[in-house]
Amino acid sequence: MVKPVDNKEDKNPNKKPALELTPNMIMILNNVILIIVVIVSMLIMYFMIDSSMNKKIAKLLPENEQIDDEEEDVRQEGVLLDLGEFILNLADTTHRRYLKVGVAMELSKTEAEMLEAQAPAASGGHGGHGAATPVDPSAAIISEMERYKPAIRDAIISVLSNKTSDELSTPTGKEIAKEEILQMVNNIFEGQREVMRVSFGQFIIQ
Repeated sequence: MVKPVDNKEDKNPNKKPALELTPNMIMILNNVILIIVVIVSMLIMYFMIDSSMNKKIAKLLPENEQIDDEEEDVRQEGVLLDLGEFILNLADTTHRRYLKVGVAMELSKTEAEMLEAQAPAASGGHGGHGAATPVDPSAAIISEMERYKPAIRDAIISVLSNKTSDELSTPTGKEIAKEEILQMVNNIFEGQREVMRVSFGQFIIQ
């Protein structure tokens, strides 16, 4: 009498069948692994390149910042020219209105004047004399402006006397007048010097 063969798999219903990989599943798995490897490689290359670029930028940046700071100092440093007080009629037609205003300008220095102001004078040697202070060209510039003052004052009067009290009563109107004066005076200088700013001091409309 032949005994039946025991089938353990039949007796254990909880046992899962072995997973069989089909060719399609193997191809998909290979593609996923390849994509992961490519992404990881790209990330590594990105961080390496980014780090290298940051080092190069760090080497160049201080120089550029220093140049920018120097240029800003050159732009902001000027000579103040006080043109005094003006009393003039405005262009109002209904009532006669007057303007009393103080005007000053900030003038640029030439490159030679900037260098002359910054360069120390020759030392007095070892005879107990210290180095002389740098030469300030501001006085020379203000003296030079004396011959331009009549033309500058005429330009200021021309601009302001053509404005009405309403136009000059607003901040925008004042800024427009300053810009027009700046342009007219720059035309007088013909590029020899530049007006950097126009300022109004006392400003009274009556």
